[in-house]
Amino acid sequence: MMPDKQPRRLSGIHHVTAIASDPQRNAEFYVGLLGLRLVKRSVNQDDPGTYHLFYADGLGSPGTDLTFFPYIHGARGVRGNGQAIAVAFAIPETALEFWTARLARAGVEATREQSQFEEEIIAFSDHDGLRLQLVAGAGPADRTPWSPWHDGPVPVEMAIRGIHGVTVQEAGADPTAGFLTEMLGFRLLGEGDGRLRFGTGSGSSGALLDLWPQPGTPRGRVAAGTVHHVAWRTPADEEHRQWREAIAAAGIEVTPVIDRFWFHSIYFREPGGVLFEIATDGPGFTTDETTEGLGERLVLPPWLEPQRAQIESTLPLLRLDRVPAERKG
Repeated sequence: MMPDKQPRRLSGIHHVTAIASDPQRNAEFYVGLLGLRLVKRSVNQDDPGTYHLFYADGLGSPGTDLTFFPYIHGARGVRGNGQAIAVAFAIPETALEFWTARLARAGVEATREQSQFEEEIIAFSDHDGLRLQLVAGAGPADRTPWSPWHDGPVPVEMAIRGIHGVTVQEAGADPTAGFLTEMLGFRLLGEGDGRLRFGTGSGSSGALLDLWPQPGTPRGRVAAGTVHHVAWRTPADEEHRQWREAIAAAGIEVTPVIDRFWFHSIYFREPGGVLFEIATDGPGFTTDETTEGLGERLVLPPWLEPQRAQIESTLPLLRLDRVPAERKG
């Protein structure tokens, strides 16, 4: 499967996109409670009747984004094989007690655990059932880039640093494991408790995928509370083009390069069925908004601007001034 001309290794996770239900509750959870910044308020470019909400660090740096397509009357998804079933965020090692207390005050049921890779984690779910983890010990020195949101509801020294990794559930380790290493250039970093940890780029926080084989488990169904796709980083357009050529040459169905305005994307499925994206780091979210004004208004890519009135009339109300925030504590 290894192509003759392999692009440089993927840098890590670019973003993860999930499905949500009510956009207002979604913003209240991820901004008001978790302290992420809504850096882009836009629409699903393939279905402009629903929002695409991007939560990230202060600048929307690649690798810090958890994004959502919220369908206010959407059905609840089912976790299972062929899915990314959990998203882990990185937090500083000193922040475990802070986050345990903060989640408890908000009435979020959470458990303290030690992962099979000797990480101290807090495991919990959002209101739609999306499984989340906070992984201690991945501070700012381990995450490049990361930009704090100084006006957020969480003290900078305790704030989430970005996405640490994802867990993918499959019927078996193969053929996904071989695809990761042979096609995408991942490295097997370790095994424990039936899981295999793969890494790309630096192989550290922000570049991790845990593969969890679950033979006999039914396939999942993507809807509210589940991950839609996992996007991986590549720096610029030339490498992005090389990745598309390499994937297509291996006989894998892959989309043309799609202009998402803030980055360029290709999409394909790994053998177990999880939808992967490879996205460029730029142009970035400040292409059409100031740093100070990120996420404050509905932003559309230029080709959707002629439909603005119709789009705005179909979207539900989303007001960040109604997002409750336990300020700095």
